[in-house]
Amino acid sequence: MKIVDLSRDLYHRTPTYPGQPPIIHGIWKTHEEALAESGGVQGNSVMYFSMPDHGGTHIDAPRHFGKSGMPIDEYPLEFCIVPGICIDLRHIAPRAEISPADLEAAVKKTGLAVPNNGTVLLCTGHHARTFPKPAYATDNPGVTVAATEWLAQQGVVHFGIDSMRPGPEGKVNSLVHKACLELDITHIESLCNLEALIGKGAFRFIGLPLKWRGGTGSPIRAVAVFEDD
Repeated sequence: MKIVDLSRDLYHRTPTYPGQPPIIHGIWKTHEEALAESGGVQGNSVMYFSMPDHGGTHIDAPRHFGKSGMPIDEYPLEFCIVPGICIDLRHIAPRAEISPADLEAAVKKTGLAVPNNGTVLLCTGHHARTFPKPAYATDNPGVTVAATEWLAQQGVVHFGIDSMRPGPEGKVNSLVHKACLELDITHIESLCNLEALIGKGAFRFIGLPLKWRGGTGSPIRAVAVFEDD
């Protein structure tokens, strides 16, 4: 099989969504300190991290959208290993709204069907163009409510995008989150390397969350798996 990594690196002060806590990563104990503590037997270094549950490449739990939503520890794992396709939306301008017609045309161009109970990954090129510059946090194109409804009508359990938010910055993005709760779907944010999937056909998407009790989301290691014929 071939595995394509779709996850952003995590490191100290990785860019996070505006207004959310920073990602902190540091050394808790060095090899030298551990070696001294063990009396010269073994030096086991330990690091630590602190981050929001929406840091890096992550999936939003329905709880993120509203109090009635399911927390991430209850999110079905069957929805985390699903068939997927990737569509090319790199022609969409920064900050622009992605319409149902844009999605339909991009899907048609792949020659593939949207997989039922699967996912659609939206390659806008935003990560490749802007990360880690300040524009990464502001200039992404994104789906409208109508486009979100179109995706739900195709039978997806979620969709993913290579930016910090599913909609363009502002009110539309908030309305897309609200629509996801009402439509009983969710989305994956801050994917990267989606360009590697364009024109390669269908794949199996894997993105397993951490089991945060009551969590509103979770970092995932997102990958696309292409099975050998």
